Amino acid sequence: MTHASAFVPLWERTAEWQARLALIAGARSFLYLTTFYLEHDDYGVALLAALRAAQRRGVAVTLVIDAFGQRLGGVLMTASQRADLAQEFAGLRSEGGVVSFYAPPRRVQRWLGGGQHVKIQVADSGDAIFGSSNITKSSFAAWNEYAVAVRGPVAADLLESLSAVGAVVAPAHVAHLRQPRDAASADLALDYWFCNPNSVQGWRGPFGWRGRNVVTERMIDMLETARVSARITSFYFKPVGPLLDAVVRAARRGVSVEVFHSHRDALPATDLAWIAAAATYPRLLEAGVQLYENRHGEHSKLVLVDDAWAAFGSYNFEDAAHDRLAEAMLASRDPRAVAPVAAIFNELRAHPGNLRVAPASLAQWPARVRTRVSRYGRFKWWM
Repeated sequence: MTHASAFVPLWERTAEWQARLALIAGARSFLYLTTFYLEHDDYGVALLAALRAAQRRGVAVTLVIDAFGQRLGGVLMTASQRADLAQEFAGLRSEGGVVSFYAPPRRVQRWLGGGQHVKIQVADSGDAIFGSSNITKSSFAAWNEYAVAVRGPVAADLLESLSAVGAVVAPAHVAHLRQPRDAASADLALDYWFCNPNSVQGWRGPFGWRGRNVVTERMIDMLETARVSARITSFYFKPVGPLLDAVVRAARRGVSVEVFHSHRDALPATDLAWIAAAATYPRLLEAGVQLYENRHGEHSKLVLVDDAWAAFGSYNFEDAAHDRLAEAMLASRDPRAVAPVAAIFNELRAHPGNLRVAPASLAQWPARVRTRVSRYGRFKWWM
């Protein structure tokens, strides 16, 4: 259990972007930022410029990007953009900043896309931003994302955990954040769930791995306690088997279960992630789960149980989040953390861009789509 003395939800995209730049501008001695990938677009270039400016004024800047995520995101960029981005990274390093790319220790883990998917930004002020966004136009000008700006003891816990995803975290920086500040007002209780499966797997990596993932376990616990409602958002909803089973059990015992995720057109590069999700549609619909597809993209990761317990962070409902990627979530029963999430689900339910998926919808898929779901849906673990 950890606590926050300040908690600001960042659902509106401009608000999060401005908060990120303000946190960098206000840093005086150190700043850490982790992301899955950073794109060479207006957002990526602006953020790197802000980091370089911070480094020049004496801030120790550490930027950690996932190696696999950056390669994956690289397909969205031209060769020229990738080269220009490499020059931007080199420029930050030349100023004295640290830019590193996390890759897990075992070859099989790297081959299968293992890495870190945690998105955390922490500064010496004791403030942090935690959420789902990558540093890319998609996250700030297209998809739905959710982050929170927090202050207090939780910032030290977030920073300390970054050592597990490739950041070289200075003990003095953690100690600085653990100094008593706003102690009396740090009354918003939060659970911090973090797991990097790559650090506990054997030579076979995720193949046949049956180890514990505390984040997956806590998500299952949330769903098992649901009595009235369970609301979920994810990029594409294709959870690991035990988590999918928990969703189905909840719906079958009469819990109103809603899932909001992305339409197949929301990711132009490929429809494979949607296909992996669509393969589970018949089972979910038969159990009574209400499914919605967001045409412009749902990239937030939210869970709300009985309008009383909320979780938010980086964990996608997919196999990779369980056995290949480091993921993190914050959870709380405090109304100050729960109410913004409840409001988001009310907004999503009413938004015309969220299309309800009914059993009849499946029959209306084009023949090519039905064939692809039938042929490739069985390979969900790989997608």
